[in-house]
Amino acid sequence: MMNDNNLMQNGSQNGISREEFDYAQESIKKLSDYFDGKVVGQQNLKFSMIASIIADGHVLVESVPGLAKTTAAKTISDAVAGKFSRIQCTPDLLPSDIIGTQIYNQANGKFETVLGPVFANFVLLDEINRSSAKTQSAMLEAMQEKQVTIGGMTYKLPDDVFIVFATQNPIEQEGTYLLSEAQTDRFLIKEKITYPTPDEEAEILNRIESGVIKQTPAVLSIKDVDELQRIAEKVYVDPLIKKYISLIVNATRNAEKLLSPEYSRYVRLGASPRASIAFLKIAKAVALIYGRTYVTPDDVKLLRHQVLRHRIELNYSAVADNVSVETIIDQIVNSVKTP
Repeated sequence: MMNDNNLMQNGSQNGISREEFDYAQESIKKLSDYFDGKVVGQQNLKFSMIASIIADGHVLVESVPGLAKTTAAKTISDAVAGKFSRIQCTPDLLPSDIIGTQIYNQANGKFETVLGPVFANFVLLDEINRSSAKTQSAMLEAMQEKQVTIGGMTYKLPDDVFIVFATQNPIEQEGTYLLSEAQTDRFLIKEKITYPTPDEEAEILNRIESGVIKQTPAVLSIKDVDELQRIAEKVYVDPLIKKYISLIVNATRNAEKLLSPEYSRYVRLGASPRASIAFLKIAKAVALIYGRTYVTPDDVKLLRHQVLRHRIELNYSAVADNVSVETIIDQIVNSVKTP
């Protein structure tokens, strides 16, 4: 945590008091410690999830099964005593299974609305790419407008905190359906996780054997999350930083002008303005996590892969040449002058 004079000077420009700053730091530490007590390793996932909660954004997590994606999402929800819903996506899952439906009541001769599991603070869409495109699209309105429409009536989702954690298997696995660009763009970030190290896996076994992994009391509340989000909105972003963000996102759409032909030929589609918004929100959260009330260029660049990897579309040549989207992102960010 930084304690220099600039800390509160920058914070005072946005009305972040010392009490608010200390409150945010203490809350973030409690959330981080709770996660570490439940999940072994996966530090990148922890950072991304906490940052996304502070930034009030949805998270897409990709990995093979069994790497604690579901456990991580449930842990975050338990830490803040939030209402949690888990939806297991399958090819036969219907939109009404998620958002709800109308059921005819013979007793009174009227249709009654039964709300679906999407009405929660934290919604886990497990293996989202195993559901059909029609079912995937049922979440579009919920994720963007925080409301759903059932039988022509609009129903608002929780006013305080509503965050979707979606998991997906790698696309190359059988029985999966590629998410549309409109769907993936609504996720603030996309995180990829890998297998644990041998030491981490041994620690998992030790915790299971000793019974350490069990239900523990929440350390925060939904109101605390709401307050964290409010404080994060006050984090100062200099106009030069905003320009820097816009230049990075614009560079994804003009790769042929900024990158060498070696890399520019792989980019098929650049990022939308939602990427700029995501960079702004996540950079504020990163700054707050690192104990600052102002954003630096490093805060913008830290989660560049997570913000852009699902928003930049590469062509088949990239797949054939084994060029990853992360490599292209690094080339694009490096092509933009840091302020």
